[in-house]
Amino acid sequence: MMAATLAEGETIIENAAQEPEVEDLANLCIAMGANIFGAGTKTIVISGVPKLHSVDYTIIPDRIEAGTFLIAGAITNSEITISPVVPKHLSAVISKLQSVGVEIIQEKFDSLRILPGEILKSTDIDTQPYPGFPTDMQAPFMALLSVCSGSSSVTETVFENRMRHVSELNRMGANIRVKGNHAIVQGVPKLSAAPVIGTDLRASAALILAALAAEGETTFQGLQHLNRGYEEIEIKLQKLGAKLQRVDQVKENEISPASV
Repeated sequence: MMAATLAEGETIIENAAQEPEVEDLANLCIAMGANIFGAGTKTIVISGVPKLHSVDYTIIPDRIEAGTFLIAGAITNSEITISPVVPKHLSAVISKLQSVGVEIIQEKFDSLRILPGEILKSTDIDTQPYPGFPTDMQAPFMALLSVCSGSSSVTETVFENRMRHVSELNRMGANIRVKGNHAIVQGVPKLSAAPVIGTDLRASAALILAALAAEGETTFQGLQHLNRGYEEIEIKLQKLGAKLQRVDQVKENEISPASV
């Protein structure tokens, strides 16, 4: 889409992603002088222009980061308020949080407050393209399901090999069985600290969430993945009262551990 803004003639993108980030990028390009139609739908039409111009533009909040913090409140039985957010971008995540027994209140147009439930119960998840349940929330939500009463099922329909976090969650006492792109999560009363390694961005977020709820001190490796999608997550969690810290400063591109 970005390349087509300056290409000669008309470009048509079919079966386009409908995620809010795609529409937001199109809105930025339009503000810079591009001719883009249909962003947010399955068909995007771009008529090339000779050049773009500079502009001041505010991007949308990160819905995946916001969803991660909502799960952090649920898994630690904590009441927290998150802002700024676009609530409609989180509708699928909010719906699943409500189904496990968590109350979500929209206090302002860009603010959500989570009120944890006394009992967390199981639910089933199938990842889908937007506006369905996001694949990037699958691993963090599985951490929450690991301490929900009952049996939950998680089916990954978007990407392959997206359940490598399961073995690390099981190391912490979770009871999860995987077959292909499908997982059965049998809730356990509690998780226990263990040394774990994040294998990708969202798996790392899931392990941080699990560590916040686990008994004892968890040592986590794989911060290079976490850093890619969560800016200063340890500082934000510390402000909420979490006890975690980076314990080593190491050379660039080496694994740096954190203690949670």
